[in-house]
Amino acid sequence: QVQVVESGGGLVQAGGSLRLSCAASGRIHRIDAMGWYRQAPGKQREFVATITSGGSTNYVDSVKGRFTISRDNAQNTLYLQMNSLKPEDTDVYYCNVEGRLFSGILPFDSWGQGTQVTVSS
Repeated sequence: QVQVVESGGGLVQAGGSLRLSCAASGRIHRIDAMGWYRQAPGKQREFVATITSGGSTNYVDSVKGRFTISRDNAQNTLYLQMNSLKPEDTDVYYCNVEGRLFSGILPFDSWGQGTQVTVSS
């Protein structure tokens, strides 16, 4: 009942920048935490950054100072500004959205399909 769509991935040289976007739609009453995760082939999905509805953020140590997570609550949209990209940032990036459905009672926890980020050396 909630659709999550990422965009903005692509190929960039080391040191470059990309901005990922994630749009949530559907029978949403409210969105609580939103976050970005990434996964390489054959590896477990790992946390990158999260942001609460109040704007509190948390980052994995490897991206601190380079990535910035933000959200537009009015548009149910999440962003990830990625600067000073490194080859080891190459992964499929996934958006996660948690909140309550339109009833206000039932929780949801939805994932997007992922967007590929490739950083060349």
